[in-house]
Amino acid sequence: MGALEGMRVLDMTQYEAGTSCTQVLAWLGADVVKVEPPTGDPGRGVGRVAPGETEDERQYFMNYNANKRSIVINLKSEEGRQVLLDMAPHYDIFVENYGPGVIEKLGIGYDALSEVNPRIIHARIKGFGLTGPYSEFNCYDWVAQASAGTFSVTGEPDGPPMHPAPTMSDSGTGIQMALAITAAYVEQQRTGQGQEIEISMQEATTMFMRTLGLDKWGTDAAPRTGIHHGGGVTATYPCKPEDGEGDSNDWAFIMVVTSQMWDSLCAAIGKPELSIDPRYEDPTARMENKAELYEVVASWTREHTKREVMNILGPAGVPVSYVFSSLDLFTDPHLVSRDFIQTVEHPINGEVKLMRNPIRMRGVEALQHSPLLDAHTNEVVTADLGLDPSGLGELREAGAIGSPFVHELAETAAGDD
Repeated sequence: MGALEGMRVLDMTQYEAGTSCTQVLAWLGADVVKVEPPTGDPGRGVGRVAPGETEDERQYFMNYNANKRSIVINLKSEEGRQVLLDMAPHYDIFVENYGPGVIEKLGIGYDALSEVNPRIIHARIKGFGLTGPYSEFNCYDWVAQASAGTFSVTGEPDGPPMHPAPTMSDSGTGIQMALAITAAYVEQQRTGQGQEIEISMQEATTMFMRTLGLDKWGTDAAPRTGIHHGGGVTATYPCKPEDGEGDSNDWAFIMVVTSQMWDSLCAAIGKPELSIDPRYEDPTARMENKAELYEVVASWTREHTKREVMNILGPAGVPVSYVFSSLDLFTDPHLVSRDFIQTVEHPINGEVKLMRNPIRMRGVEALQHSPLLDAHTNEVVTADLGLDPSGLGELREAGAIGSPFVHELAETAAGDD
């Protein structure tokens, strides 16, 4: 049984921030019903070579929508809006991350949903929140990162600010919202009260900025440090190419925090005399001579591959990691041993690789493939509203539910499940 067994979620999210949130809830056992327009979550189209291409699902969509069910409701029609309002009493949570004003225009804000279900938890992810001078601005991950300061501390000290490649504003915000929803659900189960939850992607991303610029906290901007990260020795070092030709990821990151770690590093690289060298005897001295010290350590790392560096320094007690490429996440023996990348059978794509839920605890659901568009509309709407086939057909005929372009394929695949 999933840890959140019994929680029901109306998931009206798209792209990444909202879908990350609801995926975590689904992984933990919630029944997540993804509400999509007839054209589908626009995330389904990311990576397609042509508009309307439907012969398979894209990896982007599959990565963020495992363990969910898909229904299609045309909320631009009055009949479709009424279907959603009729379904709302059967759910605990409603989650959305649409652009500013969209939910209000559709008439499905907190006031409307709480009128038909006072217990509902109405969760809203917005780029800059619901209030303030920027609240009407559109936002995506890298916009949120820029506004949270991550660009300003990324890059070489004398170079331009750069964006961190991972979309941590999206997933980071979504996971924080999942925690908020779970807390609100605990309260709801205790008191019977629902509520509206709001989270700003900008503010959620600042949670990753709390360790930077502490010496000038709130009075000056933290600097960009490039490959150097303080302490005189903590840095990213070049390594010997693994295949003889080399690539941009032949690097290892070494971190020294304590005097014991410094002594262990010196011994591991075969230079124990460095630990008593006055030029490097304490963090202050190492900072003053960091350029020279960097070359000393780099001369050793250049003689070893990045994996050799990790396998030598790690057992010696030195915090270290080679620079994993995105491919290394699929092939590294440690992650392989932990079954982090799993193979799931998809009804159209066949075998696909997905990252499993990183949370290890009782109550985590087995990984399932992402839903095809419209795959569960008949099943969910029939169960929630108690419709017979003729009533269901009338709603489809009116264009209130369903996506006529993929309905046959989706229902066939759902039956195969």
